[in-house]
Amino acid sequence: MVFRSPLDFFSASRLLLPHFGDGSPVLPRSRSLDGPEAACPPLSLPGLCFSAAQIASVCETLEETGDIERLARFLWSLPVTADGRDSISEHESVQRARAVVAFHSGSFRELYHILETHRFTRASHGKLQAMWLEAHYREAEKLRGRPLGPVDKYRVRKKFPLPRTIWDGEQKTHCFKERTRGLLREWYLQDPYPNPGKKRELAHATGLTPTQVGNWFKNRRQRDRAAAAKNRLQHYRMCPDAARAMSGGRHCPMASADHADGETLLSVTDSDSDLDV
Repeated sequence: MVFRSPLDFFSASRLLLPHFGDGSPVLPRSRSLDGPEAACPPLSLPGLCFSAAQIASVCETLEETGDIERLARFLWSLPVTADGRDSISEHESVQRARAVVAFHSGSFRELYHILETHRFTRASHGKLQAMWLEAHYREAEKLRGRPLGPVDKYRVRKKFPLPRTIWDGEQKTHCFKERTRGLLREWYLQDPYPNPGKKRELAHATGLTPTQVGNWFKNRRQRDRAAAAKNRLQHYRMCPDAARAMSGGRHCPMASADHADGETLLSVTDSDSDLDV
């Protein structure tokens, strides 16, 4: 029997499986591809012979249409070997479909296991990364009993970094790549308070919006002020008479190190957080 599209193939499988659309199918789940009964691998139905490529095509089609319930039933109908590893289960489209079903059903532990134990190609990274982060966000919200704010999400991303199986290794923050951050740092050292014209120019150079550029500079200035305050506190502890010296008009070398020409020196922090967005 020849099928012109994956949906034709899927519709035929439903006709031959009376309970496929309404409940659990009756396919055996212990047949091995290497066994004597596997003459028509990997999925044999009366009058049909499905290859791993055809099964992967059906998974892709159902995933694209967003029919998660039907996709889950189709995956449930697939036979498995004793160790669960065969030409079907190892196919990327099938593994991605299983990850999608696990995510939408709230089976986050299963989702994490799939994403951490199977290496996916770059084409699948974006969608799988989004599911990885959203699953951790939802677990954190359930644990805390409230919605997560930007800072909470940033901490979740730091605690649960993307596994290398769904990440190409390119160093970047949640939104900004290293090249973009480098340009922002260079401009910041020249002028930490850019005017609207400079923000538009930098936005054009980095591919960001003027609002993103403005937020990055604002957050960077806040981090530098916090770092400067921490440094002053450490200096005061090292020079006990610093506070009295400053208030009495006398100068302490350690206390005056933070002040030059009446201005606080800019500090260059080691890294930029995702709060720059």
